[in-house]
Amino acid sequence: MPTVPVTELTRFVEQILEGAGVPSHKAKVTAACLVASNLRGVDSHGIQLLPFYVDQLLAGEMDPATDGEVVSESGSCLHFDGRNGIGQWIAETCCGHAVRIARQQGMAMVVARESNHFGAAAWWAQKMRDAGQIGIVMCNASPIVPPWQGKLGRMGTNPICMSVPGPWLLDMATTTVAAGKIFKAFLNHQPEIPAGWAFDSDGVPTTDTARAYQGMLMPLGGYKGSGLAMMVEILCSVLSGGAMANEVGGIRFRGKTVRVSQMYMAIEVARFMPVEEFTARVEKLVALMKSTPAAPGYDEVMVAGDPEWRTEADRRQNGIPIAAGNWDQLCKAAERVGVAFPS
Repeated sequence: MPTVPVTELTRFVEQILEGAGVPSHKAKVTAACLVASNLRGVDSHGIQLLPFYVDQLLAGEMDPATDGEVVSESGSCLHFDGRNGIGQWIAETCCGHAVRIARQQGMAMVVARESNHFGAAAWWAQKMRDAGQIGIVMCNASPIVPPWQGKLGRMGTNPICMSVPGPWLLDMATTTVAAGKIFKAFLNHQPEIPAGWAFDSDGVPTTDTARAYQGMLMPLGGYKGSGLAMMVEILCSVLSGGAMANEVGGIRFRGKTVRVSQMYMAIEVARFMPVEEFTARVEKLVALMKSTPAAPGYDEVMVAGDPEWRTEADRRQNGIPIAAGNWDQLCKAAERVGVAFPS
């Protein structure tokens, strides 16, 4: 398992994207987003995705040239059409609009259609957090999740993310786990996954990685996960006029553009209280949660964001470990676009 320094891995990813026809400024944004996920230990949304992006780009299934376009802007609301552009660039643009409008209006809601995979939602919610705002991001995804009591995929992992000024960051799929965790297990020849993660293609729960890879993900908490996924679908694809449910493409749907929809909400904290006061109150709330003794089997109480921030501190110092299967796929992608492997 190679361990790669952050700067070296970031440059390698940029070069692969540029080799696949992505303009340099968009390659930088996309690489930074992907490597940030690996830094935080969310490897399912990091460089593991790059070979899929390269497949899309070389097959003409994603347009690296387009910037997308604003369909309409009215008060605190903006409607954006990504026009099948690079997901990270569309997200960068939409976050910029959300921050700008929230500065002016106090709140902003941007919905985007016809976009592509944008990496981890946390990266984008933090863009708004860094502007002193509460950032909420949602996205629909490829239909590899059956609705509660169903056996065919109709919805995606449909993540929900919220980031705030202060030590708390929630980024969760509406499935038990993100699809990328099963893809990672499959790529690295891990024979089994934990119970409760996935169904096989017949809708039967399975721990067999290969069956899960060809099957579907389980909704988080049964009917509750299905309800949350539907909420995300309504706020993203229904409201934006984009592709819904099984109209969406993805890694397992080659030859079909992805066509995901996204939602970005920004709330200007200073309209309610000084940002410093808000941050102190978040810190107080987190301290209150951590003040309870740990339950049997646990060493401490953690809140959303804690594991990722700790992993990031370690990996910034010691480099990012990449599983052998993922490294092999990354090197093959580099070879396809004529990029040399890092030393």
